[in-house]
Amino acid sequence: MSGELALLQEKLGHRFCDPELLELALTHRSRGSRNNERLEFLGDSILNHIIAQALYQQFENSREGELSRMRAALVKGETLAEVARELDLGSVVRLGPGEMKSGGRRRDSILADTLEAVIGAVLLDSDVSSCRDRVLQLFDTRLRELSPQRLAKDAKTQLQEFLQGRGKALPAYQMLAIHGEDHQPHFKVSCELPEFDLSLCGEGSSRRRAEQEAARLTLASLEQRG
Repeated sequence: MSGELALLQEKLGHRFCDPELLELALTHRSRGSRNNERLEFLGDSILNHIIAQALYQQFENSREGELSRMRAALVKGETLAEVARELDLGSVVRLGPGEMKSGGRRRDSILADTLEAVIGAVLLDSDVSSCRDRVLQLFDTRLRELSPQRLAKDAKTQLQEFLQGRGKALPAYQMLAIHGEDHQPHFKVSCELPEFDLSLCGEGSSRRRAEQEAARLTLASLEQRG
């Protein structure tokens, strides 16, 4: 097994008894008929179960709707792609020539699907308890920082409501640049409000995070103006 796969297992906290399972989990459908789609299905199911149980235990006073929103925030594609980048899955995922040329190693959907497949492979290579430990380790910081209040309204929603309440046009978000390696991109986005002669930039590890940061800075600037 290559040094990259050995490092991945170290980051996962799981050394595979069956290395072929890990290799299959890293094989995208563009590579051929023997791919990770079935493992992705399995990983998606166990991931939702583990996260739902963790939220149920962590937030004893939260209602079903709040728990559902928090789970959705943790298992959505963008979040999974961020976790995948932290594991550097983009450098080891196996893609067909077309996906390689089109930048598949940095695509959120491919990274998210690969992470789910890896989680499915961990489950098959161990057991539910061990898989749960690995998933909770991967999501530990996000689980600790999560709260129903933080998910109530994000910066883009708050900015939109601020502008609509004053009868103003909604902002336009423009992608300015993408820097960094394929497995660790950095996005720069502007939030533009011509009516206020305002254009502020936000940066982040995903387009959404960059847009949220730009919206947050824009809203703060508008509130300072009164």
